[in-house]
Amino acid sequence: MGVSLSIITNSGALAALQQLSKTQKALNITQLRVTTGLKVNGPQDDPSSFAIAQRLRGEIAGIQAVGIALANGDSIVNTAISAGKAIADLLTEMKSKVVQANQSGLDSALRISLETDFTSLRDQLTTIISTAEFNDTNLIDSAATNLQVLSTVSGSTITVSAQPLDTTTLAISALSLLTSSGASEALTSIETAITTVAEKLATLGSSAKQLEVQADFSTQLIDILKEGVGNLVDADLAEESARLQALQIQQQLGVQALSIANAQPGLILSLLQ
Repeated sequence: MGVSLSIITNSGALAALQQLSKTQKALNITQLRVTTGLKVNGPQDDPSSFAIAQRLRGEIAGIQAVGIALANGDSIVNTAISAGKAIADLLTEMKSKVVQANQSGLDSALRISLETDFTSLRDQLTTIISTAEFNDTNLIDSAATNLQVLSTVSGSTITVSAQPLDTTTLAISALSLLTSSGASEALTSIETAITTVAEKLATLGSSAKQLEVQADFSTQLIDILKEGVGNLVDADLAEESARLQALQIQQQLGVQALSIANAQPGLILSLLQ
């Protein structure tokens, strides 16, 4: 059966145009993937993968918020620990003054001098406590309360116990070195205070470690979820780049094929000449 020529219906041009349209659509998709780095840019690309990826992105955002809370809690605890260490050093200096005050044969002038130094160190301790604050939270002053730190997306928390280290709690607020009996009492109280501060610092250290472990886990979990999202929606750029070049060649060939098909009706003119 022979091939008919018609100026009304050009089947070759229609076929070439359809193929060129398909090639252009595939080219647009590939160019978008190369540009964004994603093979799933919206629900129209892959509804199920897009839905799963969005859910995972929501989980990542929640865990990141938890990470911020943990970092804030860690800063609060570390501020208290730093202040506690400074207080421990001050108590050691105060003990030195107390030991000197327990020597026999001290005159009143020397006792007054030791008392002045002792009081100055105690005042400095109070200043440290009042400034051991982060984000309006102080774990070691007399009014300190337990700190609840968000640790999971579901709302679980890590409790950091308050550890008051003020002079009243340590029972050193009323100590005096002006008398021999006062100095003897002060020595017992200072030694007890040193032990108390060490124990409270150990408790704060345990809380800091717990927050650190949870923060590390949250970071690892975020990385795992991000990798999961990537597996679902990330494009293989090497593959997409190769496909892009192939489609560009197909597009050029399609344009040429359409041009040839569009030239066929012109053959009719040569028959009429």
